[in-house]
Amino acid sequence: MEILEQIKKYANKNHIPIIKDDGCDFLINFCKKNKPINILEIGTAVGYSGAMMLLNSPQSTLTTIEINIDNYNIAKKTYKNLNLSNRVNQILGDAKEVIEKLNKKFDLIFLDGPKGQYINYYQNLKTLLNKNGYIIADNIYFHGLVKGPEFVKHKLRSMVVNLRKFIKTIQNDSDVDAKILDKGDGIAVIRKK
Repeated sequence: MEILEQIKKYANKNHIPIIKDDGCDFLINFCKKNKPINILEIGTAVGYSGAMMLLNSPQSTLTTIEINIDNYNIAKKTYKNLNLSNRVNQILGDAKEVIEKLNKKFDLIFLDGPKGQYINYYQNLKTLLNKNGYIIADNIYFHGLVKGPEFVKHKLRSMVVNLRKFIKTIQNDSDVDAKILDKGDGIAVIRKK
């Protein structure tokens, strides 16, 4: 679809991180197979992954949170150009504050915001999930740094440490089934029991 290709090129040119192709393929297939009704997305960016989820699950509605006003406005245009606006609730704000106030349940939560915050969002996100609902967390390997034992620059160290804590937490959480896929930059698939 031409609009999505333009959005993808814009994101790449302007260094706005969007989901990698094989991660996107996984997300599309997941939506087609599982048919989520209510989706929450942490990290709208330019609306690329949100549009992909909606286009591949026509029964879905999307609540999406973005802190950057420029990205928020670009995403708004993306949804409008794809005739998806009536299925999207865009929220401008800090995800941690917003999710603490949400009182809706979701079948799918796509976690693609600030990587160092995944561990801080996790417990709140879990309470927002329906039984048998899923959290899909993207970029959990963070360019391979999370998997590797090599030295991590000070600037990135806390993010890597927090992602490692997040992985350990989901793997040891008896409330969920969690698996990690070597797709894109690492994807965690977490199902609430």
